[in-house]
Amino acid sequence: MTEFANVYEDNKRAEAYARLEFPNTYHLAFRDLPGIFAAHIRGKRALDFGCGAGRSTRFLGDHGFAAVGIDISDKMLANARAIDPAGDYRRIDGEAVDRAAGKAYDLILSAFTFDNVPTLEKKVRLFRGLAGLLGPSGRIVNLVSSPEIYKHEWASFSVRDFPENLLAGSGDIVRIIQKDTEDKRPVEDILCTDESYREVYARAGLSVEAVHRPLGRQDEPFAWVNETAIPPWTIYVLAAG
Repeated sequence: MTEFANVYEDNKRAEAYARLEFPNTYHLAFRDLPGIFAAHIRGKRALDFGCGAGRSTRFLGDHGFAAVGIDISDKMLANARAIDPAGDYRRIDGEAVDRAAGKAYDLILSAFTFDNVPTLEKKVRLFRGLAGLLGPSGRIVNLVSSPEIYKHEWASFSVRDFPENLLAGSGDIVRIIQKDTEDKRPVEDILCTDESYREVYARAGLSVEAVHRPLGRQDEPFAWVNETAIPPWTIYVLAAG
């Protein structure tokens, strides 16, 4: 595996993100995961790849998984351990991912991590490495930002200050502001289209088992903006081979 950048590698951003749970648009990223797990995952050994402050690792634990969280950011991992002292959080360092994480996972969850991986080649190498950590019937669940999230306004995000996002293609930097944290500095992500992700998966030896694009519902207690009509997230279920 190869090293990649983490936009949350500073104290202010790490601390703000550590307090973020599942508000507003983020609710849609996690709402349907339990049903996806029930339909596709057999077993309870899970790896949270790019765990950050441990939100998704704790989510896995709350849904019955024995989860290991791994990340490259010492600051984010410090927050994860402070929030969840009993959790298993490990520092990874590029090529040492497999040695730090272990193998034979039933589920590898990656929540937003690949939004920050800058090239298709790096994505391919990372997915090849993750595929090697799966058990015989294991699956990767890759939760990423849909390209549309960088083009519209949302309950949790604003992009009105970044009209250049409308012209962005796969591999381009896009900017977005998180409205649910105190840190209002723009976050820089790397846009990746569905076509590009499918190319990455194929090159990494993975097949797409299912794709889910969650939409908001009118009966949910959130002030939706575009969430009921445009899916802000894409969730891929991936199998090796």
